[in-house]
Amino acid sequence: MPRPLHVDTPDVRVVKLCVGPMENNAYVVACAATGDSIVVDAAAETDRILAACQGTSPRAIVTTHGHWDHVQAADDVRAALGVPLLVHPADAGDLEATEPIPDVVEVGHLRFDAPHVPGHTPGSTCLAGYGLAFTGDTLFPGGPGATGSPEAFARIMGGLRDHLFTLPDETLVLPGHGLDTTIGAERPHLDAWERRGH
Repeated sequence: MPRPLHVDTPDVRVVKLCVGPMENNAYVVACAATGDSIVVDAAAETDRILAACQGTSPRAIVTTHGHWDHVQAADDVRAALGVPLLVHPADAGDLEATEPIPDVVEVGHLRFDAPHVPGHTPGSTCLAGYGLAFTGDTLFPGGPGATGSPEAFARIMGGLRDHLFTLPDETLVLPGHGLDTTIGAERPHLDAWERRGH
């Protein structure tokens, strides 16, 4: 797996790439014990994503949501690696050969919970485990991702409270764009986000 690693623990290793015109984050997440890996959001720049997978055994691509900027390389990476492309059915759209994201995504010895957290899109899904939360555009430093209606905002806030903000404060949030944060850094602002609305 290429260096430097963004996360390197006894359980999990993560490479973080900034790709494409929207500066998306794409991640290669590997089990430290087995070398099995997944790609989280094959957003763009197929060659760089494939290079980041070197030294691992890719098992799947997990798509946090179906917005175009998060899936530009998904079909090409899937074809190159010969692995399933996992996405919530509500966001599958025109992607080829997709499979539904299971409730638990297995990567070697690792087991990541995959809660469905709609609001940014109908099928938005996160991955959480081992002190990490891959949130796509559901949670960023400073608040939830964009929603198009009060109803969608209520859904995203409910999902944050029910799923992401049940995680420990030290959980590292790895979003779909930009810098990392932690659950603890964002937790104090939940009520202010509610008052601000969508």
